[in-house]
Amino acid sequence: MRQRFEYAVTWCLIRAMGLPPRSVARRIGAAIGAMAYWSLPRLRKVGLRNLHLAFPEKSLSERQRILRGMYRSLGWQLAEFCRMSRYTLNQASQCIRYEGLENYLAAQQRGRGVLVLTGHLGAWELSSFYHSLAGHPMSMVIRRLDNPFVDALVNRIRCLHGNRVLHKDDFARGLIAAMRAGETVGILMDTNMTPPQGVFVDFFGHAACTGSGMARIALRTGAAVVPGFLLWHPDEQKYVLHFLPALELVSTDNDEADAQANTQIFTRVLEETIRRYPEQWLWVHRRWKTRPAGEAPLYPQREKQ
Repeated sequence: MRQRFEYAVTWCLIRAMGLPPRSVARRIGAAIGAMAYWSLPRLRKVGLRNLHLAFPEKSLSERQRILRGMYRSLGWQLAEFCRMSRYTLNQASQCIRYEGLENYLAAQQRGRGVLVLTGHLGAWELSSFYHSLAGHPMSMVIRRLDNPFVDALVNRIRCLHGNRVLHKDDFARGLIAAMRAGETVGILMDTNMTPPQGVFVDFFGHAACTGSGMARIALRTGAAVVPGFLLWHPDEQKYVLHFLPALELVSTDNDEADAQANTQIFTRVLEETIRRYPEQWLWVHRRWKTRPAGEAPLYPQREKQ
């Protein structure tokens, strides 16, 4: 009953926020984000702790400003997600444009599959949807939501124009098959992992346990790794879907060293992009939770769930 109730609330929210004009929906989303900032103190503390780790040179007021901006960005993304099922390509193109699409197309033409390196940055839910709407469907590696009814609802919207979902609990086989078929798969590379799935690389000056699967699959299949991020540009009042040139990978006779080196390359690209758009990254995730053996926790014990 609880799961069905959560599904009903989610369905009503999506329907309700999909009805008003986009500008109104985004204002409502921003208001929801502002309420979340003030009403979720535990997440606020995690966000401020992460910002202190990433930007020790910034003042508390600057970090608070960035965190409030993050919640506004999440609210905007909520509004966009609730409207996605109504979008045509012409409508979506009024508020989204490509930059560097030629980089993606060149990687695709190599014929060995494309791995899109991305993260919880900007409007990540809208990015793959818009790409499919423009005629470039892709698969996405996604963690299953705890509520199966909500999971099915969200995935139905994500996949309206040909996208597919690869769940994290069984993504390796699907990922290799997709690369061999020359397909595209997007992977969110900015979440905390645990060994052996993760390796420790530098992220904002701290060791961060990071999934090495993308590096291993890219080296095994010869797939191109293309960074892609849908970011809000306030000067244009538009989202821009950026595709950077395919990354040059390290390839030697040492598979483990190569996985480590290439995961570091991917993480560096993510960090550089986050530094340019700090208000658009998901700071409330405990990114540095897993520590190398012998290192003290970076988060106070009381923040453990």
